[in-house]
Amino acid sequence: MTKERSEHSHRGGIWPTLLAWVSVIALVVSALLIASAGPAYRWELINLGSAFNLMRNGVYAATAAVAISILLLLISAFTRRMGAGVVAIFVIAATAALLYMPWQQWQRAQQAPTIHDITTDTQHPPEFVALRDAREASPNAVDYPGEQTARQQKNAYPNMQALQVSAPIATVLAAAQAEVEASGWQIAAITDNTIEATATTRWFGFEDDVIIRLTEQQNGVQVDMRSASRLGASDIGTNALRIETFLDKLGKRLE
Repeated sequence: MTKERSEHSHRGGIWPTLLAWVSVIALVVSALLIASAGPAYRWELINLGSAFNLMRNGVYAATAAVAISILLLLISAFTRRMGAGVVAIFVIAATAALLYMPWQQWQRAQQAPTIHDITTDTQHPPEFVALRDAREASPNAVDYPGEQTARQQKNAYPNMQALQVSAPIATVLAAAQAEVEASGWQIAAITDNTIEATATTRWFGFEDDVIIRLTEQQNGVQVDMRSASRLGASDIGTNALRIETFLDKLGKRLE
């Protein structure tokens, strides 16, 4: 019995164990590279290009981990080394979970137009006042890009429109301020009919500026909104999603 167990444990020699360790190490390296890219850029330890290189190398390491795990899975099946097979399955599943968010971002980037300034009113977009200096100091322009961006926005986000509410403007303004604060945005200025604020993305710390404009109408108030990135040609749909989410929550808050 002891001899049979010894033969079973040594089937395939050292290779299953070695491949198992290499696959796990590749997975750990991938996780560290991908996870550190955003914080390293946010804390100004590296530039944006270097951060993207970290993510790219992390994806390469993850691909290597999966390839090694598939090979390990085949070897474990032939050698009947169940422990090695379990490690292979774990690494493949963990890699899939690790790459889900970057893959999701990549999918959004493929579908989104190359624009970074979104508004519910493309004809007369809300204008940044309090945040004008901050935007002028950033790579992207402070003024709305114009008709070409408006056409791209309409094609990509045909349902982007202002919110119509039947409530006094003071009530809508208070609700909008409460929703901005609940979203964790940094308020730059509040007037009788506008709110300017900056939203910071969690991972990379990208700063996107937001302005909410209220216009009194015969039957209530129209809420227009503009969200614009300070950096990057494409926002991969972030600003449109931010506006849609905010106006939806604001509408529910005012109900």
